[in-house]
Amino acid sequence: MSYRTDRLDERVIELLLNSGVGFMPSDTIYGLSGQALNEQAIERIYRLKKRDSDKPLIVLIATVSQLDELGVKREQADLAKKYWPGGLTLICEAPNTPAYLHRGTKSLAVRLPDNDELRELMIRTGPLVSTSANTQGDSVANSIQEAKAYFGDQLDFYVDAGDLSGHKPSTLVKAVNGKLEVIRPGAVEIKE
Repeated sequence: MSYRTDRLDERVIELLLNSGVGFMPSDTIYGLSGQALNEQAIERIYRLKKRDSDKPLIVLIATVSQLDELGVKREQADLAKKYWPGGLTLICEAPNTPAYLHRGTKSLAVRLPDNDELRELMIRTGPLVSTSANTQGDSVANSIQEAKAYFGDQLDFYVDAGDLSGHKPSTLVKAVNGKLEVIRPGAVEIKE
């Protein structure tokens, strides 16, 4: 039986610290989340989503200093700082990151979300992965009801923030020649 709540509470933290995987909001849309530095949780998310094994997940951080834990040099985030916290995901070089995270790309997509409660949670859990709440190729779940239709009791918890229809995913960018190049438009408009 999955735990259901409307808050990122102590039980959610406990589940995440024990390899748990759940459905929770970020600052943009709902995602499937687990500890980024927990290989068991990461591989479980890939199985649940039926996701191609060579596609890395987005990693959410509470502070820029958490990039150190991921093997990413903080300086890479300099271009993103004027958009953080917020719905901007930056692809960073990550040659020292565990292979189960970078999936052979030697890069990581990272974001500092604009959600105080989520950042406070990640101070205690460490960085979390977040990937759209759906099985690969299907529509993104915008509510608990839609997520339960995909995953049922296979998740350890569901955090209900209401219906997030109309919310955009994060804007995905990479640094090219000192500027941000948009890979996927989304919640943040880049003005460079």
